[in-house]
Amino acid sequence: MGKNAANLGASLDALRALLGDRLATARAVRDHHAHDIAYHPPMAPDAVAFPQSTEEVAEILKICSAHATPVVPFGTGTGVEGGINAVQGGVCVDLGRMDAILSVNPADMDATVQAGVTRNALNRHLRDTGLFFPVDPGADASLGGMASTRASGTTAVRYGTMRENVLALTVVLADGRVIKTANRARKSSAGYDLTRLFVGSEGTLGIVTEVTLRLHGIPEASLAAVCPFPSFAQAVESVIVTIQSGIPVARIEFVDEVVMRAMNLYSGTAYPEEPHLFLEFQGGEAEVRAQAEKVQAIAAEHGGKGFEWATREEDRNRLWKARHDVAHAVKVLRPGAGLYSGDVCVPIARLAECVARTRADLDGSFLISGITGHVGDGNFHAIFLVDPDDPKDMAEVNRLNDAMVRRALAMGGTCTGEHGVGQGKMKFMRAEHGEAVAVMRQIKQALDPQGILNPGKVLPA
Repeated sequence: MGKNAANLGASLDALRALLGDRLATARAVRDHHAHDIAYHPPMAPDAVAFPQSTEEVAEILKICSAHATPVVPFGTGTGVEGGINAVQGGVCVDLGRMDAILSVNPADMDATVQAGVTRNALNRHLRDTGLFFPVDPGADASLGGMASTRASGTTAVRYGTMRENVLALTVVLADGRVIKTANRARKSSAGYDLTRLFVGSEGTLGIVTEVTLRLHGIPEASLAAVCPFPSFAQAVESVIVTIQSGIPVARIEFVDEVVMRAMNLYSGTAYPEEPHLFLEFQGGEAEVRAQAEKVQAIAAEHGGKGFEWATREEDRNRLWKARHDVAHAVKVLRPGAGLYSGDVCVPIARLAECVARTRADLDGSFLISGITGHVGDGNFHAIFLVDPDDPKDMAEVNRLNDAMVRRALAMGGTCTGEHGVGQGKMKFMRAEHGEAVAVMRQIKQALDPQGILNPGKVLPA
């Protein structure tokens, strides 16, 4: 038996003594933890651990550290950049059973939850408090996973991303030490901002086990609308004017004609197969109406053909569910195909140009692909349908995605607005960050000298 196999065997023996049947080695369980929802070659861990407390996570890390066994944290598996794939095997730590809401403080408008609590579960719990947690990536992701990937989504244009809405974290380090990155105070000047260091670190610096979150008041009134446009350029230009006008929209989403066709087929909607904006306004009754009328006028100036309004909660939910389901919907356009999704974010003034040039690339390709976007903050996604076993498909999707990312970087943007780096975006890190990558590597070395935490992610070799 080689050294690595012996180390792994020793880790699994110790973990089995700690967790009993909450350590799984069955092939089906390992395969379930080998991939996320987009296509990257699946890589299964050697075992999956199901801890129920921060203390158990700490013991798992102590054991794995003692035997130099790789550790990969897992939330709900809803990522798209291969961030949960076990590149070097080892132990997957599934935090799904750590699903307790530890405290809610209505007066301070914050809550502390275990990492496995999902955003929908938290909002159901908050229903009678008049508060809600606004960050909405679409999937019912775990809040620990959302913190680890610095997630955002449809509401980021108004409420910000996880970066703005995480107040503090409990994190288990590679050697099993447990730290709290901050207290519940809304601001502090004491020491390094460790909360922001771990938010977005994708499990490469430590495993997040508890999250303290900023909550917001449920708005008095909400109004949603859908508006078609003759072209995506006109739709995006109307977004830019809306943002520059200072209108505080709660959501402003773009869907191109390809995605709209898929949405109609999948969700049973009957929208024109044209580029659309999906919008939501929140606030007082009069405020919401005033905002909507201003945006309707801006849209009309850019070719918008009129708004379809949704004021009842069930109608708004139906509208946003159709928007959130696009990752599943596009698959109807090529049954059996795999999903490959890329995202970039650019300064708002360059958004129309970046989307137009990307759409031109997609139109010149043989692949079926569409564009959606949280365009209120300059973030958009290209969704590709591919046969993962076809080298021609994979070469083409890599060509198109690389061109989109390099275009965004040339415009002062980023290789990922919200998906995270995972495996998929590592090759762009040096182009985006330059010498700062070496600094990131020094931080990684200081906190994880053996390199056991989610190896093969974020930082290029």
